[in-house]
Amino acid sequence: MTLNIRYFASIREALGSSQQIDVPTGTTLAALRDQLIASSAEHASALQRGRALRCAINQVLCAESEVIPDGAEVAFFPPVTGG
Repeated sequence: MTLNIRYFASIREALGSSQQIDVPTGTTLAALRDQLIASSAEHASALQRGRALRCAINQVLCAESEVIPDGAEVAFFPPVTGG
């Protein structure tokens, strides 16, 4: 399935504003984060485990255990972002 990934604040500065990615059906936010971390050194630095990070699916904050539906928009952002 194809997902639209959006990045905000310092993560956007490191990775750009968005990208599309194909993942298997049933992928969780945690699995997506791990896949992105493994995809490049830039992703590994920006999304590294231990870094405070918020995740949203279709503009709703979610836990990393949440399963992502097909065609969803997934957002990653630091806990505090500016206007």
